[in-house]
Amino acid sequence: MNCSYNYRKLPPPIDLIILPTIRKEHGPKIIALYEYAITCGADYIFQTDSDGQTNPTEFLQFWQDRKKYDAIIGKRPFRGDGKIRKFIEDVLCTILGIYFNVSISDANAPFRLMKAALVAKYLKKLPLDYSLPNVMLTTYFAYFKENIQFIDITFQPRQGGANSINLIKIIKIGWKSLYDFYLLKKGLVES
Repeated sequence: MNCSYNYRKLPPPIDLIILPTIRKEHGPKIIALYEYAITCGADYIFQTDSDGQTNPTEFLQFWQDRKKYDAIIGKRPFRGDGKIRKFIEDVLCTILGIYFNVSISDANAPFRLMKAALVAKYLKKLPLDYSLPNVMLTTYFAYFKENIQFIDITFQPRQGGANSINLIKIIKIGWKSLYDFYLLKKGLVES
C-alpha cells in the first residue's frame, strides 16, 4: 500500500483522507483503514463510526489514558440502537467466552483507541474480507492477555446515515461467524 500521507506534517485538525478503492462492506473497510494507518506510521489508531451514536468529547479520557493501556475499548452499558442490538451483543460476547475462554463486556464497540503496533500484531491473522474485525481484535487482545481497558461510553440512537445491517443480515453474519470463530480458534491452537 502506497502511503503519501504523513499526518505528522499537517497542523491540527488533520485533513480528511478518503481511500478510493476499498471494498464496500463494513469489515473489509475497517481492515483496509487499519492497514493504511499502520502503513502511514501511525502510533495510535482511533476508530469510531460516523453515524453520531458516539460522543466525540469522550475521546479525551481515552487519550489521557493511552499510555496506561495498549488498547482502550468503549463499553456501551446503555444502547440507543435498541434492545435487539444489545441482546445480539450479549449473545456474541457469550459465544466468544465459550469459543475462546475470554470475558469481554463489549466486543464490537465502535469507539476504540489502540496502539498501531498492537493492531498490526493481530490484524494479519484475519482474512482481508473478514466481516467482524473489531470483534476478533478485541477477542485476540483478551485471549492473549494484552493490556486493555474497557471504559463506559455513551451510545445514542443513530443521528445520521442509514443502517445497512438488518436482522436477516445479522443472522446470516452470526451463522457464518460461528464457523469463522472455529477456524480462527483452530489457527490459534496451531500457531
